[in-house]
Amino acid sequence: MATRVRSYSKINLGLAIGPVRADGFHSLATLYQTLALHDVVSVQARPTSQKRDVGHPASSDSKISLTTNHALVPTDARNTAWKMVERALERMGVAAEVAIHIEKELPVQGGLGAGSANAAAALIGLERELGMALPEPVRLELAAEVGSDVPLFLVGGAVLGRGRGELVQAMPDLPATWCVVAVPELRVSTPRAFQEWDRLCAAKVGLTSLPQPDRLEELSHVYASVFGEGIPAEQASDTSGIVRGFNPEIKQDGLGEPPEQSDTRNDLAGNPLLALVRTGIENDFEEVVFPQYPLLREIKHELMGIPAGSCEDQPASGNAIYAALSGSGSALFGLYRSEADAIAAQRRVQATGCKAILTRTLPRQEYWRKMFAE
Repeated sequence: MATRVRSYSKINLGLAIGPVRADGFHSLATLYQTLALHDVVSVQARPTSQKRDVGHPASSDSKISLTTNHALVPTDARNTAWKMVERALERMGVAAEVAIHIEKELPVQGGLGAGSANAAAALIGLERELGMALPEPVRLELAAEVGSDVPLFLVGGAVLGRGRGELVQAMPDLPATWCVVAVPELRVSTPRAFQEWDRLCAAKVGLTSLPQPDRLEELSHVYASVFGEGIPAEQASDTSGIVRGFNPEIKQDGLGEPPEQSDTRNDLAGNPLLALVRTGIENDFEEVVFPQYPLLREIKHELMGIPAGSCEDQPASGNAIYAALSGSGSALFGLYRSEADAIAAQRRVQATGCKAILTRTLPRQEYWRKMFAE
């Protein structure tokens, strides 16, 4: 019987873009947050031989197959889940027959990290199937090779990402919060978004002789002011998927459901999410993506509850705590004080003809507790 793993999604609560690095990637600072919204990745693995030396190219003797319910998901070595399994077998020094099935619910290339999450879920499923786990540093190194967003899914909850997003640090968790994810029927080109950002920055430099602020440093200071130093990396998780670094002071019950006899409005009073919003956290991609795709700005306004013609920083009372583009898009999200506010926002977005999904943010403890779909 296959191991079934919930492949959770993510949003970027904030994202700052830095300069182009020598390797061609941009430096980033971002705060990831996992969501209860997920795909399901099933993994069935049977060892065919075992090598003594970890790192031996045993995968050359392995057989991998991949199926899915979604026509746009590749079913060969281009798939991130396939890449993860293939490279994990090499590091384990094991040859195996592995069958992967991806049951897609998340949008493909929508800014929610779906493909990256599938890769992490495939690794977790493979480890359980084979009864062995890679050391945590090796897992994170492998994840970073497969994709910039993959390592965050080996941590879960609120995660600080640096480098190109792959250098991850577990942060103290935010309370489970109602969320609406808007999924427009358009695709945003991430490479083009980066190119537009570079052009925008060059234009700003040309307009002034004053030094431009270091966006990565600014956002790092924002995170430090709200969270402090976060959770030490060695406490973030272990290879069994048991997380030791969650915040025991945050009351949670079930898959992000509010505790009994509790009101999410009251739970949010004075919590780090509100403090984070007050710092002016934002996603740099909005500055270049919204002019290219005006519809996305309009959807953000619907998520926030801003009436047509009103000021963007003056949402109607009782609506979004915060709304933003996730990654480079095209998905957007809004966070809400209550289920009623979230449902109202979902209906506003749906009235525009855009798909809107009601979900909740997923703190680290619940992320791992609900990981396996038995």
